[in-house]
Amino acid sequence: MHYFHPIKHWVKTGMTLILLLTLSVGLCGAVKRPSSLPAGNAITDGKALLRYALPIDNKPVRELQKSLEDISEQLRAARRWGAIASDISKANRILTNPAALLASVAPDQQAHAEETINGIKAGLVDLQAVVDAKDKESTYRLRAQLLDLVSSLEEDMVQDFPFEVPAEYSNLPQLKGRAAIEFKTDKGNITAVVDGYSAPVTAGNFVDLVQRGFYNGLSFTRAEDNYVLQIGDPPGEEVGFIDPKTKQYRAIPLEVLVEGDTEPTYGITLEDAGRYKELPVLPFSAFGAMAMARPGEDPNGGSSQFFFFLFEPELTPAGLNLLDGRYSVFGYVTEGKDVLEQLKAGDTIKSARVIQGLDNLVQPKG
Repeated sequence: MHYFHPIKHWVKTGMTLILLLTLSVGLCGAVKRPSSLPAGNAITDGKALLRYALPIDNKPVRELQKSLEDISEQLRAARRWGAIASDISKANRILTNPAALLASVAPDQQAHAEETINGIKAGLVDLQAVVDAKDKESTYRLRAQLLDLVSSLEEDMVQDFPFEVPAEYSNLPQLKGRAAIEFKTDKGNITAVVDGYSAPVTAGNFVDLVQRGFYNGLSFTRAEDNYVLQIGDPPGEEVGFIDPKTKQYRAIPLEVLVEGDTEPTYGITLEDAGRYKELPVLPFSAFGAMAMARPGEDPNGGSSQFFFFLFEPELTPAGLNLLDGRYSVFGYVTEGKDVLEQLKAGDTIKSARVIQGLDNLVQPKG
């Protein structure tokens, strides 16, 4: 079975170079902004996209998050140290009322959340010191550490899985939460986080395959024009995963959660659903986005092939490129982007393993 490569397929089916240029520069026209994402430039950091994708509703923690994220913008804008100091002051003000943050935390996570809040408070003291010294490198580093703590706090706020997967997909593994995957490759290690809150079937299938050791030793097979790096078929075969229990090809439906929806859309592209201007919760706006490949035009034909998205994020703003809504994004590379940049067709995944969140994998009954 020949797997679909997005760019190559458009050319083969008669789409012109204009379409490729459109992918690079984005489409014109007004596009509805997602309610949980901040207005302004598209988010190009996978960790930030994962934070906004969490199914939580706590305004103070989102304000805390935004104040720390803004520091990066200020550093890029000629090192506006006064504005950074204001961001830190805002974060400190939010932390003076920890009860507002803890109000959304699950009961069994209260102690952990309190510890995390204290860690953020201490980290802000250290951050203020390096800002006072106008130490740009240390400011970036401490900001990243603080945002990791904010992510941990936000994850503690998720109390229940937000929806039920349609019964027709109950025969497939599901990820009811998140998992972290470590890839050991020829060029170094990569860590990715896959998001079952937004794509439980796609992420569940992937984590199940990782746990089976399916990707160990496989080679990357496609890297045309530096758009994507694809992998996922056993050597000498052009098929996906054959389930040893059923002896059948395990087919995974297209699964896209649209911002503002309560559950994903299954089995149809957003374009075919007449929602081509809608924004996915997990967009193709970050280098290292992970998405399910599929054969031909079948939206429900994915199996084991997936690809890393390699576009420069500035060229593919969220909601304005031609991949959003056509493919299921299910996670992002969070560490090792420099390694991903070096990988080419022919390089291999020596091993892939679940390093966190395996308990969120739910196997089908029966």
